[in-house]
Amino acid sequence: MSSPVTIVGAGLGGLVLARVLHLNGIPVTVYEAEASAAARTQGGLLDIHPWNGQPALEAAGLIEEFRKLVLPGREAYRVVDRAGTVLLDLPDDGTGVRPEVPRGELRQLLLDSLPDGVVRWGHKVGGARPLGDGRHELRFADGTNVRADLLIGADGAWSRIRPLLSDAEPQYVGYTSIEYFLFDAETRHPATAQAVGAGSLFALAPGKGFLAHREGGGAVHAYVQLKAPEDWLAHVGSAATSAASTTSAVSARLAAEFEGWAPELTALFSAGDTAPVVRPLHTLPLGHRWTRTPGVTLIGDAAHLAAPNGEGANLAMLDGAELGRAIAAHPGDAEAALTEYEQAMFPRAAATAGEEDVYELMLGADAPHSWIAMMTGGDEA
Repeated sequence: MSSPVTIVGAGLGGLVLARVLHLNGIPVTVYEAEASAAARTQGGLLDIHPWNGQPALEAAGLIEEFRKLVLPGREAYRVVDRAGTVLLDLPDDGTGVRPEVPRGELRQLLLDSLPDGVVRWGHKVGGARPLGDGRHELRFADGTNVRADLLIGADGAWSRIRPLLSDAEPQYVGYTSIEYFLFDAETRHPATAQAVGAGSLFALAPGKGFLAHREGGGAVHAYVQLKAPEDWLAHVGSAATSAASTTSAVSARLAAEFEGWAPELTALFSAGDTAPVVRPLHTLPLGHRWTRTPGVTLIGDAAHLAAPNGEGANLAMLDGAELGRAIAAHPGDAEAALTEYEQAMFPRAAATAGEEDVYELMLGADAPHSWIAMMTGGDEA
């Protein structure tokens, strides 16, 4: 490529793409809305799969560095009911193939693998428009703009680049996730730490439950899961409401939802050390695709947002790696590269999104037994 590549979004997919391009000597710039790499917590553990995430990191030349980030013993899984009774306990016996790593550390590994200046922080994209001949103009929130010869949208669910290609909009899937951290859990919250176990905990019932896992440094990362209307918490908090008041209001709503559940489980929100992060879950239409449009494409959630199913980050990284390799394989012919990438990406993403509904298995009418059956191949322990 004689002209630079412009990526919007410094998530895992965008950074893998930037890294593969850099390894191939292709100029690239990544524009990111956040002010810095430390602007917010980068989520919890990710299990990196051997069929998509790990090959992407191999393409980025970072597989050995990735292995140094793996937290041992985290491929342990426990399922309990609302009383805290253990229904399934699968220890990490060392034979697992999906190692767990902290998302933030993986992102930092990718950032550190790029030269200074490749990622431009504090550049929030307000919109983009075509200029003709496959070129586009990015407009930033501060009123500045840049021109892009080849534009890649890696900017997630609410992508500002997607409207160049598609009029699809994310739709609420009926579930909301509320995220908390408990720090120094072994000392400060021993009953909860014991309930979570060494790896991941699923405390499930129809329509509601908890997901939690052990992170490094003794932290427990928890997600309260609820089947609820999209505006379930819309009235909680406002611009004039303090963070403490909002946290208290969310906790009160959750306490009512989980009345009668074991205290070591409800402590995952009532004893949380961080303000709740409320995430209504959205998805793009199954099989979302677009007509080939010169000079622009999408990767990751911008292209194929789905409800969390363990594949999102892995798919985003594979998208980035495959697109980077396609661009390198077609020097001077961006359209050939984008066509090759999209023809492989569309069916890959559709196949993954079309798999079993994870949330119906976890929180459907037969929970937690439906989830146990999935984990055990139908042989409930």
